[in-house]
This record gives sequence, structure tokens and C-alpha cells, in this order.
Amino acid sequence: MADTEEERSPPPQTVGSVQFLLANKLETAMWLSRLFTVYCSVLFILPLLGLQEAANFYQRALLANALTSALRLHQRLPHFQLSRAFLALALLEDSCHYLLFSLIFVNSFPVTMSIFPVFLFSLLHATTYTKKVLNAMGPNSMAFVRTFLDKLATNQQSILKFIACNEIFLMPATVFMLFSGQGSLIQPFIYYRFLTLRYSSRRNPYCRTIFTEMRILIEHFIMKPACPVFLRKIILNSIVLVSRLAPTGA
Repeated sequence: MADTEEERSPPPQTVGSVQFLLANKLETAMWLSRLFTVYCSVLFILPLLGLQEAANFYQRALLANALTSALRLHQRLPHFQLSRAFLALALLEDSCHYLLFSLIFVNSFPVTMSIFPVFLFSLLHATTYTKKVLNAMGPNSMAFVRTFLDKLATNQQSILKFIACNEIFLMPATVFMLFSGQGSLIQPFIYYRFLTLRYSSRRNPYCRTIFTEMRILIEHFIMKPACPVFLRKIILNSIVLVSRLAPTGA
């Protein structure tokens, strides 16, 4: 009889992980929404179910990311106030930036470049909590998943730089979408506001870093004798214009 009860009882690893998930409901909800974002993003990037379904998964990924960002913003600023001071604090949070990002693109024409930041941020942020879940299951549980998560952590800086490149090049992409009839008139202006927020981010300096690296690289290229003078002037004027548009307080 005792042997039968032991066979019916759930494994202690499962009990430990379930208790851990239930004890951290908000973080578990964000973890699940991030995993769903990754799932939808993959099915958009790899349209295995057809192009029409891929467009639906694009929208679902952005909506799931908006949910994650809203939950994270609530976690960072739990006491909502309808005031300018609270709005100013909210705009300093990266979660608010990507809530705005999702709202910008959720109803627009599907753009692969816009799904990569959502996909990669969700993947990176889910990594830490996934490790905690695995630790709750047991120190040696699912070794192949742990190996994959360790590789992600090792390449985190490169991934964040790639995300920053996507954020920057989406700015001219929104202008191109406007002139090609696939975007709205206000989208480039709202996205410019998003990009200035990313440039001024306190927690993620990679947008500023990529802008600086691009400027150094371009200036090095145009100062070569082989570069035509008219092209050098155009690029220098463009650099001056972009520098003027950058936030002064960053």
C-alpha cells in the first residue's frame, strides 16, 4: 500500500518547480508572456503555417510583448498616478519604451526588422527566470537547456548590440514605409520619440554606443582620399543633422 502511494505521488522536482512558479505569480506571468512572444516571433520569422498566419503571429508577438512591458512597468512603478511627474518617471523605464514600440508597430504592415528586438529581448529576459525554474526542479535538470541558456548569456552583449542596430535602422525604415504606402504619417514621428528614449536609456547604453561607433566608422571612411568631396560634404552634413536631433541630456 505504501509502495502504491509513493508511485502515485508527484516527483519532488515537479512539486518544487510548481511551488516556485505559484510563489512568484507576477514574474511567472511575465515569463510565460515572454515565452509566448518568442514562440510567435519564430513562427513569423519562419512562416511554417503560411504567410497569412505569419502576419497573425506578428501581431500576437507584439501584443504579448506589450503585455509583458505593461506588467514589468507595473512592477517597477506599482503606484499609478495621473500626473506629469509619474509620466516622466515611466518614460525613463525600458519597459515603457517597448510598450510604446509594440503600440507603434502592432497595427502596421509586418516588418521583420521590427520583430527582432521584441524576439531577442523576450528571449534574453526569459533566460534568467528559466534558470531559476530549472534550479527549482533540481541542480542537474535539463542539462541541454542549461547549455543553451549559458550560450545566450555568453553572447548577450553581441545580441544587445544587434538589437540596438535594429532600433536605429527602423527609423529610416518607417520613413520608407510612409513613402511606399505601408506606413502612417505619424509613425516616423512617434518612432523618433521612441528612439530618443532608447538613446537616453539609463539601463541600456547600447543605442548610444552603436551611434558612436557608426559615427567613428563613417568619419574614418569619408576622410580617406578616395572618397569624393561631394559625398564627404553630404555625409558630414547628415552627421551634423543627426547630432542635432539627438537628446542633449543623454
